[in-house]
Amino acid sequence: MGLALARMKKMIFTSLVAALLSVVFTGCVRTVDGNMKAGLPLTKDTVTGRYERAVGDLLTAARDVITANGVIVSNDSVNNSLIGKVDTKTIYVRVKSVDAVVSEIQVQVRTARGGGDVYLAAELEKQIALKLAAR
Repeated sequence: MGLALARMKKMIFTSLVAALLSVVFTGCVRTVDGNMKAGLPLTKDTVTGRYERAVGDLLTAARDVITANGVIVSNDSVNNSLIGKVDTKTIYVRVKSVDAVVSEIQVQVRTARGGGDVYLAAELEKQIALKLAAR
């Protein structure tokens, strides 16, 4: 009887530890367009750039880059944000005006498993900058 009780306590303790670890290592991540998405919150996933261009110019360049690399899923003209897919990764782009001359773009990439991909975000932001320089 004592051995069965000890085994049961060990199983309950192991289950509680596993549940606690699953809660700690998963969670919600705020996307740059203002929404929440399930994912790993401790990974870097966003690259920001500032340019002396209008918001519309940055959005057009971002649309071109996302279309060249994947597909656009959503285009929010009120929020000045885009959502796209490149391979299995979800791309979030938001453009906002900093002042009368400078605009800021944020590129965020989340993988299908909820992690961040800062390398793809940096690559897409660089392509957007090159697209702006070509105009």
